[in-house]
Amino acid sequence: MLLPESKNLGHLKQAHAHILKHFPSFQCSSFHLLHPLLSSYACAHLRSALNLLALLPHPTPFLFNSLIRSLSVSNHPHHSVVLFRQMLHLGPRPNNFTYPFLVKSCTAALSFRCGVMVHTHVVRSGLEIDPYIQSALICMYAGCKDVDSARKVFDGCSDWQTVCWNSMLDGYVKLGEIGQARVLFDRMGCKDVISWNTMINGLAILGELDDAQELFSQMPDRNVVSWNSMLAGHVKCGDVQGACKVFKEMPQRDIVSWNTMLACYAQSGHSSQALKLFDRMKSVGMKPTDATIVSLLSACAHLGALDQGRRLHDYIDGNNIELSTILATALVDMYAKCGSFAQAWQIFHGIEQKDLLAWNTMMAGMAMHGYAEDALRLFCEMTENGTMPDDITFVVILSACSHAGMVKEGRCLLNSMKEKYGIDPKLEHYGCVIDLLARSGLLEEAMELTRAMPMEPNAPAWGALLGGCRIHENIKIAEDVGKRLLNIQPSHSGRYVLLSNIYATVNRWEDARNVRSMMIANGVAKIPGLSMIELKGAVHQFVAGDQSHPETQKIYSKLAEIFDRLKVEAGYLPDTKQVLLDIEEEEKENALFFHSEKLAIAIGLLYTSPDETIRVVKNLRVCRDCHHVMKIISKVYCREIIMRDRNRFHHFIRGACSCKGYW
Repeated sequence: MLLPESKNLGHLKQAHAHILKHFPSFQCSSFHLLHPLLSSYACAHLRSALNLLALLPHPTPFLFNSLIRSLSVSNHPHHSVVLFRQMLHLGPRPNNFTYPFLVKSCTAALSFRCGVMVHTHVVRSGLEIDPYIQSALICMYAGCKDVDSARKVFDGCSDWQTVCWNSMLDGYVKLGEIGQARVLFDRMGCKDVISWNTMINGLAILGELDDAQELFSQMPDRNVVSWNSMLAGHVKCGDVQGACKVFKEMPQRDIVSWNTMLACYAQSGHSSQALKLFDRMKSVGMKPTDATIVSLLSACAHLGALDQGRRLHDYIDGNNIELSTILATALVDMYAKCGSFAQAWQIFHGIEQKDLLAWNTMMAGMAMHGYAEDALRLFCEMTENGTMPDDITFVVILSACSHAGMVKEGRCLLNSMKEKYGIDPKLEHYGCVIDLLARSGLLEEAMELTRAMPMEPNAPAWGALLGGCRIHENIKIAEDVGKRLLNIQPSHSGRYVLLSNIYATVNRWEDARNVRSMMIANGVAKIPGLSMIELKGAVHQFVAGDQSHPETQKIYSKLAEIFDRLKVEAGYLPDTKQVLLDIEEEEKENALFFHSEKLAIAIGLLYTSPDETIRVVKNLRVCRDCHHVMKIISKVYCREIIMRDRNRFHHFIRGACSCKGYW
């Protein structure tokens, strides 16, 4: 008789009834039936488990210990304490096997009070000298951030076995007390592989890679965990090249190794490498986990690679992988960032247990796509359902207001953070409101907010204000803000380019050239504009004037055809004001002609069917001329175009854009 995989109480009771019918004496003799039923009850409905235990004539310590052990690694570790009280009530005497798992449950539940209570019972039982109980107590106190009590238990060990040393060492490392950990490590005369790995991992994760590498080289016997610690250290420090070197040199790899390297690529913007590494991973027979798929979905989201993201979704469904909240949230993020909002919403709607991350991700997707009012309604629904917002929630919802010019709502949300939700606004929140005010032309009010906010504005806040000056051509405020920005971020190319462009907009060419000269003198390089388009699972990337693509001739011929049609059928005239260079008008037209997003659209029109949506991702803000061209193409060619730029999504349909001029 197999118990149902579902922990639904009704299903468990049906299984219980079936067992009673066919095995009427199972309670006294059939541990193999009793234990799984009790374990399932303990996780799903504790009261039923306690009632069943109370019916047993002679429950054994072994039975209770097995249940407590199961609960210690479940999602309900706090149930172990209730079960322990039942054990004391029914008579079986706890032994040295009971307490390690019971203390582990207190650690998992972060219940300091229960942990101290269990420690008291340990002392009363005379088992405080058991090394495995001591080790568990050290871990519990360290996990509850009481390092002094952990050390007191450690110092009281009569026989300092390696397990206790390792627990104390791990406690110091997890609490960030790496100096104390190193002193203890150097004192150890009984180091095993766990000791070495714990110390190396602590040093690596804290960024002390040289010290970690020194220990790693001294380690007598390395295992895959040792290599994984070094790999994780390089990833934590953002050292992609170093991580690649460690990964390549590993004599063997487990799923943690592959997942760490995949996450490294995905988080550092090397999304194409992440997808290639996944192919290698499958070729060696390594089975992906949830963490693998989350990293890959993140890579697809970064690239805007919808086809590859859909294939991952199919992989989840085809392999009967349970769609956990974390995995579903990653799918929501991928679909939203790849421009498939309807699918993002469908996945989100199907999440039964929505956590705050899921709500925030969906609202961020709405903000990116310009559905600000829907995002506000979802925010209200979230709070009504009992999920309270955090500071990230307010960054998301204020950004939504900024993308839609909802000034009144943005002001109200900022004020409500402290008054209604007890959250102190941070720089990011003030920056969002400054951006909202600046985009809406309220530059003086935005400037006043920079003076009134309780902390010094940071570069993003000043950058938002400078962006508003560009939109509304306010050179007076722009000069003041631009100087502040260049003092704060002298190596940020975007600040120089924006200020130079503002000068060029009002034909102050000499000032524009001076800013560009300052940029060159400071050794700052302009970030090139890149546009990407996915066609049949392959991502094609372009820069302005790109001629490296194997289909360059066809692309440029198509582009010429496009502009001929736009001029004839829609009266298109290039917006040469967007070419902020002191050159002839004809040269300006040529400069606009070869922008990267136009090249991406050209290949999209070449190799997609007439009813297929064209999706383009750009790393910078789309210029006004390209924005205008996309609107006309969508009308003349009867095509839907979805473009994601640095700020938001643009849905071009029948000559109109979803952004309504806010971008």
